[in-house]
Amino acid sequence: MPEIPVVDSSAILASLQNEKGALQIGPLLAGALLSTVNLTEVHTRLLNQGLAADYAWKRIRALDCEICHFTEEQARAAAELIAITRPYGLSLGDRACLALAIERKAKVYTADRAWANLTNLSLGIEIEVIR
Repeated sequence: MPEIPVVDSSAILASLQNEKGALQIGPLLAGALLSTVNLTEVHTRLLNQGLAADYAWKRIRALDCEICHFTEEQARAAAELIAITRPYGLSLGDRACLALAIERKAKVYTADRAWANLTNLSLGIEIEVIR
């Protein structure tokens, strides 16, 4: 059975906006895991770009990602990741995504180049930067 990946907001946005890395991430999105925190980030970004709320929501949901609720355990893990991610400027959404990937022991995909700095840390997961 193939591994189910976790995707970061930046990877979703790369796909939706046909940015660099879209061709790589596109085939992985159906069934990929997406935290509700990252779902919020993507929807917010699309709204800030002027898309109508219903249209933006339908575009995100059409990707067919599995939406994962942000749990108490993930909240704790995301908060505790601040100590090692602060030097790289990772946001709460970034840390929520990492917490989901760590919990699921899944490979995580992002378009955020700052995450390349995390590959040398002992997170117990594989990180793929798509651009």
